[in-house]
Amino acid sequence: MKILAPFALLYKYRKLLWQTTVNDVRARFAGSVLGMLWLFFYPLLLLGAYAAVYIFVFKVKFHLFNSNEYVVLIFCGLIPFLGFSEALSMGVGSIVSNANLMKNTLFPIELVPVKSVLAAQCTQVTGLFMLLIVLGILGKWTLWAPFLVIIWILQILFSSGLIWILSSVNVYARDLQNIVSVLILFLMLVSPIAYTEDMIPPEMRPFLAANPVYYLIVSYQDVLMLGHFPRGNIFWILLFISFFTFIFGYWFFMKMKRVFADNV
Repeated sequence: MKILAPFALLYKYRKLLWQTTVNDVRARFAGSVLGMLWLFFYPLLLLGAYAAVYIFVFKVKFHLFNSNEYVVLIFCGLIPFLGFSEALSMGVGSIVSNANLMKNTLFPIELVPVKSVLAAQCTQVTGLFMLLIVLGILGKWTLWAPFLVIIWILQILFSSGLIWILSSVNVYARDLQNIVSVLILFLMLVSPIAYTEDMIPPEMRPFLAANPVYYLIVSYQDVLMLGHFPRGNIFWILLFISFFTFIFGYWFFMKMKRVFADNV
């Protein structure tokens, strides 16, 4: 397999992928009373719950931030996690639920997981828009803020590769959809959304480093709230994980695709 094959695939079908993604987003909110306003309410409601627990129940204090800034720090981690978790939820069962596209030559089946990832980004895009406004009000805009675009692209690559793997495995093991729901909840608890690496005991930090979402969340927090390039080797590890998962995920999917028709 050529390393550039997955990139060439997305470029070749970029217009079709965009159109179908937009249609999916519209269909998702069709019939809803609030419609696409949920894209604003959902992250805000979850942020409110998160902030209430950590500020008023756990009474977390930071010497670098006041309460308002701490809430924004949570938002910096929560928004990308929502984008990732929605992609995971929507993407795992995407092949099984789109079996009719198995022999479709106009829309290759390998684009279906990617479409799920892109459709899940609508919540994150809305959340980032609100976050940037708040950061501007607080005077937290720095020259590193635009760097979030690169981190977001890496997130999409990582999510697409991961969904290629999980959606193809789910064809043979349908229980994976239920396992992923539990995994998302687990990742929310162990990811540094509302706490920092300094708050974790040294003996537990290797477990934190084993969580790929950790590198994603910390990168967003560093460039947006803390105003500097992601600390240490975090960005470079994220870069490697994203490209490796994307390329390997595509290779894995194409291998598994050969026997999809017999199991879907």
